Parts: sequence; C-alpha cells; structure tokens
Amino acid sequence: MKPPVFETFGCRLNAYETEAMRELGAAAGLGDTVVVNTCAVTAEAVRQSRQRIRRLRREHPDARIVVTGCAAQTEPETYAAMPEVDLVIGNLEKMRAETWEGVARGPDFIGRTEKVQVNDIMSATETAGHLIDGFGTRARAYVQVQNGCDHRCTFCIIPYGRGNSRSVPAGVVVEQIARLVGSGYQEVVLTGVDLTSWGADLPGEPRLGDLVQRILKLVPDLPRLRISSIDSIEADPALMEAIAGQPRLMPHLHLSLQAGDDMILKRMKRRHLRDDAIRFCEEARRLRPEIVFGADIIAGFPTETEAMFENSLKLVEECGLTWLHVFPYSARKGTPAARMPAVDGAAIRDRAARLRALGERQVARHLSAMTGRTEPVLMESSTRGRTPGFAEVDVVGGAPEGRIVQVRLTGSAENRLTGALAAQAQVRAG
Repeated sequence: MKPPVFETFGCRLNAYETEAMRELGAAAGLGDTVVVNTCAVTAEAVRQSRQRIRRLRREHPDARIVVTGCAAQTEPETYAAMPEVDLVIGNLEKMRAETWEGVARGPDFIGRTEKVQVNDIMSATETAGHLIDGFGTRARAYVQVQNGCDHRCTFCIIPYGRGNSRSVPAGVVVEQIARLVGSGYQEVVLTGVDLTSWGADLPGEPRLGDLVQRILKLVPDLPRLRISSIDSIEADPALMEAIAGQPRLMPHLHLSLQAGDDMILKRMKRRHLRDDAIRFCEEARRLRPEIVFGADIIAGFPTETEAMFENSLKLVEECGLTWLHVFPYSARKGTPAARMPAVDGAAIRDRAARLRALGERQVARHLSAMTGRTEPVLMESSTRGRTPGFAEVDVVGGAPEGRIVQVRLTGSAENRLTGALAAQAQVRAG
C-alpha cells in the first residue's frame, strides 16, 4: 500500500489542517489516497486546484482522490463533476477521525457513500484544538486558536467555507503550546481566520490580548510568540500592552487592510477607514519602534478609480508597510461585490503590478535599514533563518536548525538579508 499524498492550497490555517488530516489519516491506516486541501479566496485559486487535480490523477492513476477545503465547501459541485475526483468532503468532515477511517476502508466505503460529503458549515459551534507537533521546520510551530468569521465583507467567500467564528479555549491553547515548547520548538504562531475575534464566543468574552498575555505568563520557556494576520480596528488594549511590554511577542504584525480609499473600504464593508489604519500603525510603532508591518491589499476592487487606487499606494507609505500580499480582485460568485461594476481586467493587472513593485521597494528599504545591525535569528534550516521582524537571513557558516543565534547583518540580496554569526554568539539550544 502506497502512503497517502497531501496537497495544500491557500493559507497557513489550511496548511495546519493538512497536518491534522495527515495525522488522522495515519491513525486510520490511510493509504493509496491523494488528498487535495483547496482554497476559495480567488477564482484563480480554484482554477489552480482543478489543474493540479488533473495532473495528480495522471501521476497517481490507481489512487483515490479526495478533495476538501474551502473551495470544496463553497462549490462542491465543481469538484464532484470532475471525473478525476472520487470523494468531496467539507471543512467539518475533514477534521473528523471517522471520515478518514471510512476513506481508509477503500473502495467499499467510497462506493457505498455519496460522492459529496459536505454539510452546513454554519452549523459548526466549536473548533477543536487539534494537537499536532508543528510543521514546516523544527523551529516554528503553528497553533490554531480560532476558525470562521462573523463578518461579511462584500468580496469575501471565506465565511461560507469556514462558517461563523469559533474559538479554541485558552486552556487548550496553553496546553498545546507548552507541549510544543517541551518538544523543542522555539517559536509558536497563532493562526485563525479572524484572530481578533478570538474569545467572543467563550465565557467572559476574553480578547486576543488576554490570550497572548496568558500564553506568555503560563509558558515562560517559550522564546518567541508570533501572531498572524489581524484586523487592526479590533486590536484590544491588552494586545497593545503586550506589543509594548512583551519582548517575546515578535514585533511583526500582518494587517488585513485591503484598500486605502474610504469609499472602497465602505463598499467592501470593512470596519475601518484609512485614518484608522494610519493611527493604528503610528500607535503600534510608538509602543514598539522596531515593529514591522505586512498587509493584504486588493487591487482593482469593483468601482475603484485610478484616484482611489492611488490612495492605496499612498497608504503603503503612510502606514510604513513592508511585506505586502497583493491580490488582484477576483469576483466570487454569491458575494455582493460580484454584482458591482467591474474594473477592466488589464487595469486590475496593472494596478496589482504597481502595488507589487512598491512592495519590492519597501522591502529593499527595510533590508537596507537592517544592514549593520545584530539580530537574534531563528534558524529554519542549517543556513537560513528569520529575524523577529520576519525578514529572511542567509547565514554564512550556518547554525543548527531550530536554534536562535545572534547574527551580524552584512547586506541583502533577492529580498533576503545576509549575515554571519556574531562574535560570542548567544545560542539557545533547540
């Protein structure tokens, strides 16, 4: 029996869930199966997943192909119609042991069940704290603390793939992080669909800042805690206190900004205006001068004029953004934005290219400013690691994977810093 093959599209949460499925599959004795975990954020992501499924069928002619993830949840009929696909399962089903126990039984199970096993994601009321031992490297682990989203931005299909917001209880999160630290992980990243909504469905309605401070207090041996994408308008006072006073909380925030023009933000049904974003970045930088910002920005949202787009370009400078995730607008069937007057495709591509070019200049400026400093670098491999601000560093001479070493930064190339171990380097055992 051949081992299962897993393919992941999309976000870090999807990657986390792929690892959870891998463990569930291993426990069930899964084999001779290809599992594709899809993304629904853009039409292009769906197209790429379908293309990959066709290729996987050619590469694995005798395997069962199971498709899951957000695109499988939102448009199961698309994948069910593909002759290459044997089974389509939803985002709820993919995290259940019994699903993979059934798939592991092979053709008898699949032949007796409906090809589409996708239930109503809006019926989900809790998120299980799946205990996986991290993935990617032995240096950094990802912990899911939240899933789903209660907001309905006009461009976004994700709530229909993930359901409403659900939080993992703080005690479960702390337990998992303590276990990961005991296994040697030096950095933990908190992940979710809408992280700043964490706690709203829990007793007492704690906030994300409360969770961050609790983790840092109760897991004192954790060297680094990082949080992934947040909605800056929902940053709570406890989170701002942690940014200011907790050096183990990494000075790197990825912001869900999406646009820099107030009219476009209103049409997106976002909860902030451009001045809110600027004020947040100014305040966070006042509290933590070394903080580095990334951001998601959409180019060519319906009705966006050139002047409106220029406001997004200006926002990059005004907020001091470094790491940009640029998304050319992609209409998603069933969303309000898909019914709005569209921007010409060539204009969308041009604006996305201009945003990416600006992002490249911002990265170059940041790396230039870092040159000459000595930074603690977490080694992700024997020759490459990351600074607290998430810049990649090629380390001359290298160091063991999973250790934090002091690196003297000497230059940059290809959007990465270069450096060498500092004299008397302080090494934290991995």
